[in-house]
Amino acid sequence: MEFILSFMPFIVLFAVMYFMLIRPQKKQAQKKQEMLTDMKPGDAVVTIGGLHGVVDEVSQSSQTVVLDCEGVYLTFTLGAIATVTQGGNIVDRQDEIEVANDIACEENQEDLAEESDETESTL
Repeated sequence: MEFILSFMPFIVLFAVMYFMLIRPQKKQAQKKQEMLTDMKPGDAVVTIGGLHGVVDEVSQSSQTVVLDCEGVYLTFTLGAIATVTQGGNIVDRQDEIEVANDIACEENQEDLAEESDETESTL
């Protein structure tokens, strides 16, 4: 009985370390692996070096991804992808992007009109 009680602090310490360190790290690694396997052409990504690009091609067999960085195509290993910054495929969301751009242009034109009115009133 004393033998079990003498090892009890080690058992408790191991259990605490498992739930505080090992388990969350495994969940994080699994989440990143799912993100990499779900990645498809058109997704916006950021590499571990901070390079922003759009996925052009993904090869799970060779574990590589080709990124389009404003017309420059670069090949990276899948492990070099830090995050997928867009929730979905940019090509599929093109209509949303165009509407957002139209709204931004209209607001910009309104701001410019207000500024020109203010300038004329101060002169």
